[in-house]
Amino acid sequence: MQFFTLANFFVSLAAMAVVGRASPTPEPASAAIWTDAEFDHWLATTDAKITYYGNTSSNALAPRAALNTRITYCSSRIGNVCGGACTVYDGGAACLNAPDTVCLAATQNVGFCSSPGCVGDCTQLTDCIMFLEGGFCFTPDTKSILVSPL
Repeated sequence: MQFFTLANFFVSLAAMAVVGRASPTPEPASAAIWTDAEFDHWLATTDAKITYYGNTSSNALAPRAALNTRITYCSSRIGNVCGGACTVYDGGAACLNAPDTVCLAATQNVGFCSSPGCVGDCTQLTDCIMFLEGGFCFTPDTKSILVSPL
């Protein structure tokens, strides 16, 4: 009787191990989707020339609207680093004119488009093909950025 109970235990344990291994794992968050803390850290430590657009409150402790998206998009890539002249947008749904953009990061998923006016070929930030240092996405030929209302 003891052997039967012990055998059942090991069979159950082996079954759980197989099921545990076969379980799907969640996809990691896109590196180009930053938390507000990561965004604030980048702002505090970058030497990029920054232009602010949208909510320009410099108070990091000020409450942010739940639907606001923060984006930084820059005009230079040197090696694996994004920088140069950068624009920081903090706001809601919009189509941002972004000529000369070669890399970006944001706190929500956004679309980056090859034509002005958020038309033409657009790609979601979560579908970024090439990541740069610091979690930026390499986005050559970007002319506009689509900020979703969600």
